[in-house]
Formats: sequence, C-alpha cells, structure tokens
Amino acid sequence: LYNQFLILYGKMGVSMIQEIFSLLGQAENFLWGYIGLPLVVALGLYLTCKSRFMQFRKFPAIVRNFVEGFSLEKKDGTLHPIRAFFASIGGSLGIGNVVAVSAAIQLGGPGTLVWIWVTALIGSLVKYAEVYIGMSQRKKLPDGSFRGGPMLFLNQAFGGAAWPGVLFCVLLGIYGTEIYQFGVVASVTSTALGVSKWVTALTFIAIILFVERGGFQRVGLVASMVVPFIVGIYVLMGSYVLFAHAAQLPAVFADIFRSAFSTRAAEGGFVGGSLLLALSHGVRRGCYSTDIGIGYASMVHSASSATEPAKQASLLIFEIFTDTFFVCTMSVLLVLVTGTWTQEMSDLLFVQQALAQHFPHMECFMPFLLSLLGYSVVTTYFSAGMRAVQYLLPTWGRRLYYVYSATAFLTFTFLENRYALSVMSLFGFSLLVLNSIGIWRLRHLLSFDVSPKETAVPEEVVAE
Repeated sequence: LYNQFLILYGKMGVSMIQEIFSLLGQAENFLWGYIGLPLVVALGLYLTCKSRFMQFRKFPAIVRNFVEGFSLEKKDGTLHPIRAFFASIGGSLGIGNVVAVSAAIQLGGPGTLVWIWVTALIGSLVKYAEVYIGMSQRKKLPDGSFRGGPMLFLNQAFGGAAWPGVLFCVLLGIYGTEIYQFGVVASVTSTALGVSKWVTALTFIAIILFVERGGFQRVGLVASMVVPFIVGIYVLMGSYVLFAHAAQLPAVFADIFRSAFSTRAAEGGFVGGSLLLALSHGVRRGCYSTDIGIGYASMVHSASSATEPAKQASLLIFEIFTDTFFVCTMSVLLVLVTGTWTQEMSDLLFVQQALAQHFPHMECFMPFLLSLLGYSVVTTYFSAGMRAVQYLLPTWGRRLYYVYSATAFLTFTFLENRYALSVMSLFGFSLLVLNSIGIWRLRHLLSFDVSPKETAVPEEVVAE
C-alpha cells in the first residue's frame, strides 16, 4: 500500500506540474501574440522611422566602429568597449540560436524565419535605444567604474518613482538565472559523458560562480575567447552542408517566403503554419535569441570605458546582425534543407542530425558546441542578474542569489526543457514591456549619429 501511495503521489505531482506549465504556455502564447508582438513591431518601426532607417544607412559606419573598437585603450576600473561587446553578444549567441529557433520552425513553419529577420532588423534599434539611454544616464562610482542600465533610467522615465527600477531588478534577477540553457547543457553533457545530471549540473554551477566572481571583466574575457571560436566552427560546418544541398536552396527559400505570408493552416509537416503562428513564433524567438528589450546589454555597455554612447550602442546592431543572419539563419536552413525538422525527435537533435548527414561524431561535437554556447550565455546573464540583485540588496544580495539560482538550476535540470523556455519567455516578455515603456518616455534623449564628436563621461560620482 505504501508503494502504491508513492506511485499515485508521483503521478499526481507530474500531472500537476504538467497542468501548471500548460497554463503558463497558454499565457505565453496570448501575451506574446497580442501584446509582445505589436509592441516590438510598433516601437521598432517608430525608432526605424525616427532614425531614418539608420540600421541600413549607417551599417558601414557601424562595422567601422566595431573594427576601430579594438584599438581603443581600456581605462582603469572599466570594461574595454570590445570586451563589453563580447560580454553582450555572449549573452545572446547561445543555445537559443541553435535549438530554440529550430523548434520555432516546427511550431510556426518555415516562414517563421522571415519574421525572425524582421524582428532583428527593427528590434535592433530597440536594443540600440536601451544601451544609448543607459550609457547617457549612467553614474560614475568612486573607484572610477560606471554603473548604468534600466534600474537607473527607468526611475527617471517614471518621474523619479523608485518602483520601476526595483521591479526591473527583481525581473532580471529571475531572468538572469538562465534555466533553459542551463538545463540543455546539463542534459546534453550528461548524455554525452554518460554521467548523472547531478554531476554535470553541480560542476556547471561551480564554473558559473567562478566566472561571475570576476564580474563583467572576466565574463567579457571568457566570451571573447569562446564566442568567435565556436561560432566560426559552426558557421564553417553549416556552410559546407548548405553548399552540399545548394540545389535545394531555391525551393527552400521559396517555401520560407510562401509560408511566411500564408493564411491557411498547415496540411502537414509542422504544427500550425498560419500567418499569425509564423509571425508570433518568429517575433517571440527572435526577441529571445537576440535579447531585445531585456536590459542586460544596457548594464554591460554602461560599464565600459566608451565615452560616445551612439558609437558604443551601434555595436548592438552589428551584434544582432551577426546573431540573426549568421547563426540563427544557419540553424534554420540546416534543418530545412536536410528535412530533420519534420522528423519525430527532440528539438535538441534537429541540428545535430542535420550535421550528422555530412560529419561523423556529431553526438560528441554538438554537446561540446551547445555546452560552450550555453556556458557563455548563462555566465553573462548570471553576472547581470547578480548585479541587479546586489543593487537592491548590497549586503545580502550575493548570498541570496546564490541560493536562489542554485535551487532554480537544479530544479529545472530535471524538468522538460520546454517548461524552462516558457518561464524564460514570460519573464522576457515582462522585461520587454517595462523597458519599452522607459525607452518610449525617454525617446527625446536619443541620438542616431553613430560618429559623434568625443563627449565627456559623466562627472557625477555616486556612492557605491
């Protein structure tokens, strides 16, 4: 009887968890479909028109800013502008660009890729705005470093009220514990090495804590070594596969654009397939993969030694271009030309099986690739979440965040990945709405001249 009771209790627990996350999934679909989608499109289009399509007109100057950034000197106590770039892109170039976008194609159809592109093109100015405003309103600390981000400019946007900054810190503290990518890394590493998830999860937590102790400086250093290396390998391998399937690419692109504007439901091959589904999943995963409106990029770049907000913020446009049109697009095209997206398998295996058709030992390489990408993202977000919590609780924030994050990481390691993705999507939506309101209210501060004259850093020094 006791054993039967335990079995029944376990089934009831699983059923309850499934019911809770089913409701969260419905909330996610509704909020992104009817609020998040129009918000990103409206704000992105407004900033695009206000800047006179700056992301297109000024793209050569933006690339030049990126190249010139390597020659800038770092000031004591601050983050080098290029290290800030890599720390920021390390938070967006992750598993979402390989796994989440591939899963979105299965749900919304091939046309989802078009709306991922659109989200990147107009959403890049939303991210530009959050970084520009964050840098222009940052404060200088006694040690010569800078502090900035939505926790500061939101208070100004709401007329000096403290609650928006507090709310941002709470939301980013939760979002900063990147449970989805942590869970993916723990799962694929456990499977590849044949060890318990407990071992991989605890080891990963220890590595995260080590990197976080060095702040954005160490995060930027690690990301500057990891991201170019692993992304370069992935793009080269993906390019080889696409070249091998070059004859299929015209038909694939035709299907992408046809299904992007299709008003009919799918007849098979993917779930949904209507215009609304493709649009909703495209915007949702486009925002997740590029971290539009989250606010952590504003914190990272505000900590840099850069003195020209427009030039530094313009790097975000180059970041999103790299993120979307190289990595995300590569992932989607791989699963489309090889047909793996229509097969019955875990979304973790779509890209792996696509590459395995041309390269051996992908069951070893993909866990390695996903682990490095996930490691870069999780450590970046963890550092941002830590800073947000410490801003609220200078004395106890670090200890409390260690306890919370370790608990959340371990809990979601043993739950389905889609549950963690729904949680991240909901909190990402909340941050997007809050930061978008702040950007809108402070839009008069924006400048879109990406090659301004040298400007002075803030002289006001505030207590830490």
